[in-house]
Amino acid sequence: MAPPPRDDSRAWSIFLIFLRLGLTSFGGPIAHLSYFRDEFVIRRRWLSERSYADLVALCQFLPGPASSQVGIALGLSRSGYAGAAAAWAGFTLPSAIALMLFALGISHYGDAQFPGALHGLKVVAVAVVAQAVWGMARNLCTDVRRVTMMLIAACVVLLIPSAWGQLAMIAAAGMAGLLLLTPHHDNKHDPLPVTVSHRGGIIWITLFFALLIGLPVLTQLMQSQTMAMVAAFFRAGSLVFGGGHVVLPLLQTEVVSPGWVSNETFLTGYGAAQAVPGPLFTFASFLGASMNTAPSGWFGGVICLLAIFAPSFLLVFGVLPFWERLRQNMRIQAALAGINAAVVGLLLAALYQPVWTSAIQKPQDFGLALLAFVALMFWKLPPWLVVIGCGSAGWLLSIAL
Repeated sequence: MAPPPRDDSRAWSIFLIFLRLGLTSFGGPIAHLSYFRDEFVIRRRWLSERSYADLVALCQFLPGPASSQVGIALGLSRSGYAGAAAAWAGFTLPSAIALMLFALGISHYGDAQFPGALHGLKVVAVAVVAQAVWGMARNLCTDVRRVTMMLIAACVVLLIPSAWGQLAMIAAAGMAGLLLLTPHHDNKHDPLPVTVSHRGGIIWITLFFALLIGLPVLTQLMQSQTMAMVAAFFRAGSLVFGGGHVVLPLLQTEVVSPGWVSNETFLTGYGAAQAVPGPLFTFASFLGASMNTAPSGWFGGVICLLAIFAPSFLLVFGVLPFWERLRQNMRIQAALAGINAAVVGLLLAALYQPVWTSAIQKPQDFGLALLAFVALMFWKLPPWLVVIGCGSAGWLLSIAL
């Protein structure tokens, strides 16, 4: 008889693990990837540093929210489709529910802001990302060539701050790794378990393109507002590289131009989205709940939330089966070594802009960030506790100063 599955391999356990992250992961997608690394590479050892970096590199290539896609892939590897759904739900629902509640009671929440606490949450993101940069650099930038690639990637991304600049840098780093780096033949392959077959992967990819092309056609044929909303948010989740803030201009065009949501409401919701943990794509739930036309409210919020994240599921399910085979190839490993060094460079650039520049404005901000960094690196306090502590400290400082 086979042994019972480990507790963290059950869908319900995966949901609870990601729910804690969804309640405490402030700071945007780069910080989310840092929280994931601490939880699943360092603490739970679900996968190695190299496998995690490979997965992050893959999700950086895919359109949509990279951190959510990494979470979906981790859930898929632990417990199949149920694990993928559980990981996404745990990480996404806290902020989605909060934003839908905010949309439904927006007139009552206009003055209930705590800028000091929110600033403290930005400060803790500095420490979280700095810890990730240090840890990943030690493991992935192990020689002069890799360190050089890391620094070049950081400088290029700072000079060309766009999603296309990041994609170009990752592609260039892959080519440089293929030409300049030699992977160690004795490296043991650390597989990421994938329960999706190659045939299944082809089906999911085909479904992705079928919906991307077919939904606008169905909208014209059915003249349905619900179908129009699904098509608009599915398109937003399918065509935006870089995730996070990059999706905002497209969403503004999709919902403000046709008059579904006023520009004032859009900007108010965007401000609220900065105050909640989890992925910024949950902003879609606010927009759906705020629609001037039916469906709106809870139903509209759920529709838009599912529509904007659906492409992420289809792409992860479709690409992962082929990715696992590719990363075993020695030439691909050399390219991945260069890409991994570039990913560290991207993280280093993000540590400065926007994480540092938006958070460290006064001497007390630097002191709080330094305290959080020491708490994470040397005192080994859990990240969620450091997040709560920095938020409370930021609020107290705003009152005292």
